[in-house]
Amino acid sequence: MSAQGDCEFLVKRARELVPQDPYAAKAWLITARTLYPADFNIQYEMYSIERNAERTASAGRLLYDIFVNFPEQPVVWREIAVITAALRNDSQDKHAQFLKGVFETLPGPVQCKMLLKATEQCFNTLEKAEMLLLLLKRFPESVVQHGVSLGESLLEAETVENLDTPVNCFRKLFVCDVLPLILNNPNMCLPVSLLYKYMHKAAEFYICYVTREPSADGQIQGSQEVGGLKSPGRGRSQRYVIDGLSEKSSVVTEPWERLLEMVGVVGSLCDWQGEKANRSYSELLQRVSELCRYMSATDSEGFARCCAQIVTCCTLVLFHSAFHYVSAVQPSLFQGQFTCLCVSCPWVLLEDLSSVYTDVEVERKHTHKKRKLADGREKTMSSDDEDMLAKGRGRHIVVNKAEMPGWAETVEHFRTARESWDLLHSHQSLETEFVKICSAWKTEMWMWFRIFLTDMIIYQYRKALSSLALMSSSSLETQRAIIQQASCHYALGEYRMACEKLLEVVSGLMPQNHEAVKSSEEQRKPRGKTRKGNDLRLIPCTSKSILPFCLQLMLACFKLRAFTDNRDDLALGHVIVLLQYDWPQGENLFLKAVDKICQQGSFQYENFFNYVTNIDMLEEFAYLRTTEGGRVQLELLPNQGMLINVTPIYQHHTVTRGITKGVKEDFRLAMERQVSRCGENLLTVLHRFCINEKIILVQSLP
Repeated sequence: MSAQGDCEFLVKRARELVPQDPYAAKAWLITARTLYPADFNIQYEMYSIERNAERTASAGRLLYDIFVNFPEQPVVWREIAVITAALRNDSQDKHAQFLKGVFETLPGPVQCKMLLKATEQCFNTLEKAEMLLLLLKRFPESVVQHGVSLGESLLEAETVENLDTPVNCFRKLFVCDVLPLILNNPNMCLPVSLLYKYMHKAAEFYICYVTREPSADGQIQGSQEVGGLKSPGRGRSQRYVIDGLSEKSSVVTEPWERLLEMVGVVGSLCDWQGEKANRSYSELLQRVSELCRYMSATDSEGFARCCAQIVTCCTLVLFHSAFHYVSAVQPSLFQGQFTCLCVSCPWVLLEDLSSVYTDVEVERKHTHKKRKLADGREKTMSSDDEDMLAKGRGRHIVVNKAEMPGWAETVEHFRTARESWDLLHSHQSLETEFVKICSAWKTEMWMWFRIFLTDMIIYQYRKALSSLALMSSSSLETQRAIIQQASCHYALGEYRMACEKLLEVVSGLMPQNHEAVKSSEEQRKPRGKTRKGNDLRLIPCTSKSILPFCLQLMLACFKLRAFTDNRDDLALGHVIVLLQYDWPQGENLFLKAVDKICQQGSFQYENFFNYVTNIDMLEEFAYLRTTEGGRVQLELLPNQGMLINVTPIYQHHTVTRGITKGVKEDFRLAMERQVSRCGENLLTVLHRFCINEKIILVQSLP
């Protein structure tokens, strides 16, 4: 019998004995190995028996022997591949734990050599990177030799694959696993340019990860950590899987905190001015703001270093604060943000119309009737109340504190982002470098950032309109963008365009119960004095808030036309209809309209009885027809049967102050019927006014 035949016989005999007498099988193999020490099959069979019996120590010794003596055998590499796969997967499976134990029994140099050899056997870029990463984590001294080359290979693979997002498997491995090993290794000495390159790659990944949009297929809802508004990047509530990675490997915890920590490490490696660990984002901005003051006085080398530091820090603070602001005003944009309990609906930044009723001075009040302004009105909270959140440049942002619990943080993030933007555009060199970063990151495609930029320049109306025109093409942003367009058109004096946009928004709204709205308002504190002209207001994108704003903005559009020296009864009639909302806030303006009608001696508005249901207004107009009221000629009835037939609930109720004395029967009857409509939902009436009279409303404006 040949030697090979003898070996095969011995191995076969040992296999047969394993189930019955494993010790006898082991004795056969020991004898066989003594006779044929260079035979691979004998030694591999010995290893297989120990592995199947899960005897860690003996299996490790035998694996070491066959790895050293037979490194070219394919079966060996298949076995090593199984072990390294168990090492990479972090599985808690019993067999996987055994395989890890076998690997741990090997001497360190053998482990290192085995991982290197296993890496060479990989042809898949991602698998090769994971294998090499395993080596770097277990043997930090190998980072100097392999760290940068691994990082570059991952970035190159990302380029070759032509991936459309930085949130991909290659970038994730580079940023979250490889780069920390490189930056924290004291023996690494990287050029400053490479540090900035890696820093920007990491920042782009973290920002895009945090701001990723909800998946189209509605991914399964997962567990939610308890997290505050201060860090919406924490406790993501939807499972998110990066293509090429497992669900567990796709998770990035505390992305903003990781990025801030990386800034500190890179800053110390680049010898940044005044850099210290554990800074917050606001402290970063404060430091670079100070640095800007003497940047121009430094030499060329110092100028370049300061410029790089300022641009990097300001850019990160800008995106960090802009994200937190947008996540508060438009939470549905981001993956997992829908679970935020503090803000459940979008918010929109618009012109503050608090002065729409109060900026007209009335010289007299009618002596025949004294009306008290309602108590319990809302006290607006502006960004500089108590904490002076918006002191300095820019416009104040007015927020209803009760409606937005996190209003202070939201306004502060807006102010910080705006300050960062201003700083980045305070010097040509800073702006140039910032534009380069934005171009590389394709920030023009970030709709969430466009929302912030639009809100930031909302008072630069032409620029804002250009930006809003792009956003209105997105169904998610349509209503929000259109109402901001209306606000900008109004500020530019383009009242017809503003009205068209407002009516477009109103057509998609459903009026709420006006009584419910009024009762909630009555709980608010009295309205304080408002600034004139320059404030902005954050309001919820709900019918309850948007419809009143639209009514007030339309009132502002018609008000100027109604009170010019030229007579315009149609505009004045529209103003009277719109003044019914939030009554008696607009009482002074209504009395001014009455003064104008008295001066004219007549007034024609045939829609009066279709939309005016306010009892105070009805009494005022009834009084104007009397001798005491001046016998003003009122043409308020439609030309033909447009008078609304309403069941006369108060059939025997008559309007006071002599309306029944010497007035025409049809006018008196119309007034009697109109009184019975005073209980109608006012928002429904005004909503119907906007819908039915859309063409007339638009044509009434220049």
